[in-house]
Amino acid sequence: MFAIDVRHLNKSFNGKPAVIDVALQVKPGEIFGFLGPNGSGKTTTIRMLCGLLIPDSGEGQCLGYDILKQSNEIKLQAGYMTQKFSLYEDLTVYENLDFTARIYNIDDREKSVDETISEFGLSEYAYQLAGTLSGGWKQRLALAAALIHKPKLLLLDEPTAGVDPKARRDFWDEINQLSVRGVTTLVSTHYMDEAERCNRLAYIAYGHMLAHGTSEEIINQVHLSTWIVRGSRLIELAQQLRKLPEIDQVSPFGETLHVSGKDPEILENAIAPFLNNPDWQWVRSMPTLEDVFISLVSKTKETTHD
Repeated sequence: MFAIDVRHLNKSFNGKPAVIDVALQVKPGEIFGFLGPNGSGKTTTIRMLCGLLIPDSGEGQCLGYDILKQSNEIKLQAGYMTQKFSLYEDLTVYENLDFTARIYNIDDREKSVDETISEFGLSEYAYQLAGTLSGGWKQRLALAAALIHKPKLLLLDEPTAGVDPKARRDFWDEINQLSVRGVTTLVSTHYMDEAERCNRLAYIAYGHMLAHGTSEEIINQVHLSTWIVRGSRLIELAQQLRKLPEIDQVSPFGETLHVSGKDPEILENAIAPFLNNPDWQWVRSMPTLEDVFISLVSKTKETTHD
């Protein structure tokens, strides 16, 4: 049985489609990455999964409960961490967790709050107003609140946006520990390094599910050929390459360019005039997740906005 198993989910707002025929299957205990640009439908999908939004159409189960008929049961078994800090900034850390524990009618509430504060390293900040915490500690508090009722499923909507690299790393250490304990996690992100930490992934853009599977499976599905080029005058080179119809994308990556196309032979023929230029060093490479992500989003934009 899947922790999440939904099919044909559709949702529109004011006649504008936000999610279009989305299907999703997530295994128990899995860390599942949900990728997509802003406005792609990730948040809407997550809210339908946890019972906060009712789909216009579609069906499925979350933790064995019907997403249309048993949303209250799902809410009690799921923890949801929103993209924006949603706890009360004029309450202390302790008061926020105590309030959350009251919502879930947790037995021995005081003990549960104390244990959660200790588990998440919040003891030093227990009586500090939540609004005065740094971004990383706000994130930790929000995760603690989402987990205080010991949910079986954790839904995280871009949880590491705006926090520093150390806080991001610590956060993912927590998520991996939860996975070991059997908690299923669906996490939306647009950080490729975070996507690579997930067991499996799904890409969504403009409301459409584009691809899903492991990192390797998604890269293989897209059949993208990529060259990496280093050297001087890369901006000038990028401008020239983007004029060639045989090249699908030219993306700067630090001090390199990633040059990609669907057909390896056509791509190599297109870049052939540039290969022997001493200003540039070309290396054939496996495409990265980010290469694939850009390709999928660009292709979907063309097919849905013509």
